[in-house]
Amino acid sequence: MSRRKAREAAFKTLFAVDLVQADAKEVLLELNQDHSIKEESRSFISSLVLGTLDHLREIDRYITRFSPDWPLERMPTVDRNLLRMAIYEMLYAGDVHPVVVINEAVELAKIYGDNNSHAFINAILDRIKEVGS
Repeated sequence: MSRRKAREAAFKTLFAVDLVQADAKEVLLELNQDHSIKEESRSFISSLVLGTLDHLREIDRYITRFSPDWPLERMPTVDRNLLRMAIYEMLYAGDVHPVVVINEAVELAKIYGDNNSHAFINAILDRIKEVGS
């Protein structure tokens, strides 16, 4: 599984946790039962999901700071969770260049978001990248 597909799986997990209050650990446990997914990918997915949730309060403060016109509760669930995951990866995971993280979030937004999601996510993440650098 490519890193992009692993990010997509992590995003879907975060989306479910946010939208229907799914238990992240249960979702990840099901994922771990899928032996077609390599251990490296399962580990990456878990680290993205659990890391994002562990830092959720700080991450949401970044989103609120850099998106004052869009309160979190009014933001589309897709956008909110792609931002959360990308901010976690940029600021806390530290093993991938921020430009790569932004590009991956934008590409996922093109698939799952609305017509404006990719531009919105790109703008917010670019501003956060500048502060985090």
